[in-house]
Order: sequence, then C-alpha cells, then structure tokens
Amino acid sequence: MKKVGILGGTFDPPHIGHVIVANEILTALELDEIRFMPNHTPPHKEKTQGVSNEDRVEMLRLSIKDNPKFTLELIELDSPGASYTFYTMEKLKEKEPDTAFYFIIGADMIEYLPKWHRIDELVGLVQFVGVQRPPFTTNTTYPIELIDAPLIYLSSSIIRKKVKNGVSIKYLVAPAVEEYIEENSLYET
Repeated sequence: MKKVGILGGTFDPPHIGHVIVANEILTALELDEIRFMPNHTPPHKEKTQGVSNEDRVEMLRLSIKDNPKFTLELIELDSPGASYTFYTMEKLKEKEPDTAFYFIIGADMIEYLPKWHRIDELVGLVQFVGVQRPPFTTNTTYPIELIDAPLIYLSSSIIRKKVKNGVSIKYLVAPAVEEYIEENSLYET
C-alpha cells in the first residue's frame, strides 16, 4: 500500500518550516511521498489579501522542486468555496483506495481539531500526524502520531510582515521563492 503524507495550508508564502517538517515526517514514517496541498479558502481563516492562487502554487513549486518525493496536490484549489478536509480526503480516498493517507498538522491545528468539520469521521479516513509548533500544545483525545521535528517558530504572516516592512527574508524561504516574491512585488502593501 502506498503511503502518502498530505501537508495542507495556505502557503502564503511557503517557508522553510513547511519543507523541514515535511522532510522529517517523510523520513520518520518512511512515506512514499508528501503532497503539499494549498487550500482554496480555509474555513477557520479569512482569505488574505494580495497574492493569487497561481502565485501560491508557483511559490510552492519553487519550494519543493529539489525533492522528487515532494509533489503538489491541487484538489482543494480546483474546488470552489471553503476547503473542508473531510470532503477532500473522502475524494482522495475514492480516487486512490489503495493509498494510506497521513494528514500532517501542527500543534496549532491539534488544539483546533474538536472544531474540524466531521472530525469523528475524518479520523477514520486518515492517520493524523502532528508536530510541535510553539506556543501550542499537542494534548488531544484524537489519535495523532506525534513526530519529533525541529521546533521552528516561523509563520507565513511573519514573512509577509517582514516583506511589507522591507526586511530581509533570506534563509526563511527558498532562494527561488525570495526571488519570486521580489520580482512580483508580493506582500509589499
């Protein structure tokens, strides 16, 4: 059976924390691949102003291009409206019944799990994999496999703020992403 990790998020922009966590989980669980899945409209966040879905996808592509086990999963971008993990994973399981899916979440989302749409059914579709993300905890009653990964206190909002303030983001994102942001004047306003 194929073992596939799914790392969902807004990736606005993708940063080194995303690829480090993905690589740690890929190795720890001996997965066949990790799919980075940008969401259309997460139900727990307001849509950020500024970059297009195309920009987010291109930055993700640039972030993962050097690892053949990292791929893009665009199923949520192809579905209009809010992205609910239950429906996404239901579609992926129908399409790939012989694949075991490992849904990767940070501690911030572990705390939020009780509010996820149809969470009790979702845990039957995927194996949740959690990683620590300061300052959140990993305490939960849901079945989550915790993976020890380097703790990196970094978020896309920190990067957006730095760009807006004219501060360097070198080493926080892939060099190609830094270049893409600069060339396309993303996050400057």
